[in-house]
Amino acid sequence: MIDDPAQCESVEARTDQVVTPEDVAGVLDRLCPADAYRDRRVLLIVPDGTRTAPIGLVFRLLHERLAGLTRRFDVLIALGTHQPMTEAAMCQRLEVTDDQRHGQYREVAFINHEWDNPAALTRVGIIPGEQIAAITEGRFAIDVPVEINRRIYDYDELIIIGPVFPHEVVGFSGGNKYLFPGISGPAILNFFHWLGAVVTNPMIIGSKWTPVRKVVDAAGAMVSVPKTCICLVVRPDASLAGIFGGTPEVAWDHASELSRRTHVVFKDRPYHTVLSCVPQMYADLWTGGKGMYKLEPVVADGGELIIYAPHITEISVTHGTTLLEIGYHCRDYFSAQWDRYGQMAWGVVAHSTHVRGIGTYEDGVERCRIQVTVASGIPEEVCRRINLGYRDPATIDVEAFADREDEGVLLVRKAGEMLYRLQNPPAWAIGS
Repeated sequence: MIDDPAQCESVEARTDQVVTPEDVAGVLDRLCPADAYRDRRVLLIVPDGTRTAPIGLVFRLLHERLAGLTRRFDVLIALGTHQPMTEAAMCQRLEVTDDQRHGQYREVAFINHEWDNPAALTRVGIIPGEQIAAITEGRFAIDVPVEINRRIYDYDELIIIGPVFPHEVVGFSGGNKYLFPGISGPAILNFFHWLGAVVTNPMIIGSKWTPVRKVVDAAGAMVSVPKTCICLVVRPDASLAGIFGGTPEVAWDHASELSRRTHVVFKDRPYHTVLSCVPQMYADLWTGGKGMYKLEPVVADGGELIIYAPHITEISVTHGTTLLEIGYHCRDYFSAQWDRYGQMAWGVVAHSTHVRGIGTYEDGVERCRIQVTVASGIPEEVCRRINLGYRDPATIDVEAFADREDEGVLLVRKAGEMLYRLQNPPAWAIGS
């Protein structure tokens, strides 16, 4: 519960140390004093399994402190448009055993967001075209309806818990992004994903005050339910580098600075071949595309990025039909044919451009800057149909790509969360 909007309760570890569970408990004690939650209805908003973070630890510590005093203490999964989680998957996300679920956590409702169910949403306002024009520097000037999961109005306070990483659409994840698109309706989600695609992934990712972040925060300001946000910064070894608590805006502001120092790898040269090994937590190409977003800036012109994901067998559980129809293309391909593609879900079109990368479309000819090849369980004929290259994953020896950076070959063993950038980036990837 935030009394001072400028307040930020935090612990940040030195590079040779970690934030301990005791440190986390201390932040929660100061940020969420138990007596302030007596007889209140509290909704925790947490990400799905595609984000690395000790969500279970924070859930357990908050439950220990608050659940015995609150009238309700529930959890809403901020899916965005990702597939719904099973009860078992939600327990795994929250680090809850089956016995615990039916014991100490039996009164806690675990709820999936329903972005595509109008009955589950409510409109909280409209961002007017004049404001959109100012935010987007004239790229758009349309009214943007703002819808959110109506369940939040059954509670007295929202506690948002989630990590902060460089992000292809918004710049850095976290903060109000767990509301928009985490538990939002499709209109604002589609709008700002396409806005991010128009600006392009290399210009957005790892940049802080992007036009998309400004849209997300404008929407967050329309949510009248009191909000407390707990932002986590997690190192590649899964240790906790920092925890920041406050309003969504203030907590994210502090956490994104640490994320910038923690999650960006700078390289002196681009690479003609990059093998991007996508971990199991990304179940389809829709989420596994992060193996491209975070590495596009260090692939040389004319080079190849290989998304290596033998476990992935689907393009998208949710959006696969649309992606089979439109394929994967650069931004300019869609912009030049907007009469046709503007009728599609803008968020899906944006995903397509993010995976395919930047390029041009002139006189009916598309020229993408790099080749994107998929080595997964998705069949070759499907990859060709959607305008992506194909490699049989069984033919790839991961170790054959190791220790060859001097030759222009980069191996990333766990792709998707660390951003790779050039020390001296070209104009198309300079960001901010």
